Amino acid sequence: MVSVLDLAALRAESAHGGVRHVAGPADGEWPAAALALTDEHLADDGGGRLAILATPLPAEPWRTDALLRRVRDRSYAALAVPGAEALGQGARRLADRIGLLVLEAERPFELAETCWRLALARDAVALEIVRRLVTVFRYPARDLRDLLAHLAAATGRGVALLDASGVLEEAGGELGPAAAAIDWERWTDLAEADDVSVASVRVDSPSRPGLRLAFFATGIRPSQLRALAVAADVAMPAVAARILIDEVAAVSDASVSADLLREFLELRGAHDADVERRMLERGWRQNGHHLGFRIVSRGRVDPHGLLRSVTAGLSTLGLEHHATVMGRGVTGWLRVVEAPAPGELEAAVGALRSLHESTRRAFNVATGVGSLQRDAPGLAATLGEAADAARIASDRSSTGWFVRVDTFGLEQLLLARTENDTFLPAAESLLAPLRGEDDVLLRTLAAYLDNESGIAATADALEVHRNTVSTRMQRIQELLGVDMGDPGSRLALHLACRALLR
Repeated sequence: MVSVLDLAALRAESAHGGVRHVAGPADGEWPAAALALTDEHLADDGGGRLAILATPLPAEPWRTDALLRRVRDRSYAALAVPGAEALGQGARRLADRIGLLVLEAERPFELAETCWRLALARDAVALEIVRRLVTVFRYPARDLRDLLAHLAAATGRGVALLDASGVLEEAGGELGPAAAAIDWERWTDLAEADDVSVASVRVDSPSRPGLRLAFFATGIRPSQLRALAVAADVAMPAVAARILIDEVAAVSDASVSADLLREFLELRGAHDADVERRMLERGWRQNGHHLGFRIVSRGRVDPHGLLRSVTAGLSTLGLEHHATVMGRGVTGWLRVVEAPAPGELEAAVGALRSLHESTRRAFNVATGVGSLQRDAPGLAATLGEAADAARIASDRSSTGWFVRVDTFGLEQLLLARTENDTFLPAAESLLAPLRGEDDVLLRTLAAYLDNESGIAATADALEVHRNTVSTRMQRIQELLGVDMGDPGSRLALHLACRALLR
């Protein structure tokens, strides 16, 4: 026989007839199974097969011992029989001594049918699993997670959806390290690792490339693994369709939520009963304490893909969270009812930083975090701060493209607001005398102000001699006619330089 049976393979089938180990070797392999009413009806040459008896063991211990010896003498390697768990200690020791594996079989006919499918009719295993999948497709799933749960329940196997980063969703078990054994170059792949067998197929989804659907189980035989490959092929189109349906729904929902959040922000903390009602319907409660964040693209990005990634990361924080697409990024906030202790607040900010770092592995983004604020006016305020901080973070490689409002001063917030139609022309006019080839004087002034008016530090930043900086600064003061010792003048120049050199 090409295929063999063993206890693990039988136990991996949902219709295993209630088979359980009772005595003898812990496991074994058998080329096939033989079903008989009693041991008298078994063939004389067992050939190492599994004997399945439909009649329970006799009550008398001596009859049971004799039966075990007869089955072993006929070259059967294992015996499955109803009532085997009632074996006495003497019979169990006998089974161990003669090397006969004894199994309890609550439903011997069901066990025999499963053995036949596994050992003699390999296609029947695949046909059975396809039949179960067909029943799943008759009923609509609420979403992708619900569909995977239905597939796992129908097949009795674990089901997972993966991308290159790992498992995205799974049901019916945990794929674990076995995911690393999958060959992503193959359309359909069979893999095994740590006793876990995995059959996976590439998901044909134009909107979500790089996904694989995997069915997995522990302790199964090759014929069962091949059946899982058939199951993956059959289920994949339904999974791809469900992904598309969920994405269309997600885009529509994100559009509605973005419009609602925009309406709320335009109120600037003012009360509006209709807006509050619609926010409550989405689970957006305005009371409590809020910590806003904004994640923006530093290049081309799919905002809805970014939202999916951010939402998945937020779900691991264990905090109430909300997020939606706004423009070329994602705006969201964390909410708690009571004001958090300083340590708890720092932990929340740290979680957002970790989310930023994990998101940057797939997206070129910058993140800004606002301060902790209370109730509806506070929610609007912290989201505004987060937007300002995100704009600053886009230019701050030194901070890892992450900026938190509470960690920098008022000047930095002012710098984020220097791009309006009133300020830019004024800045151009103020610094026009310094403009020229390569803007050497303008950049020297900016570096001088960035380095707190330090000649040596400015020289190091520009990689020039200190005398060169001193000469340039003297020329700058002559051209501008300003007092560089005045704090207000320095701040105005600093803002103007940042606006023009942004």
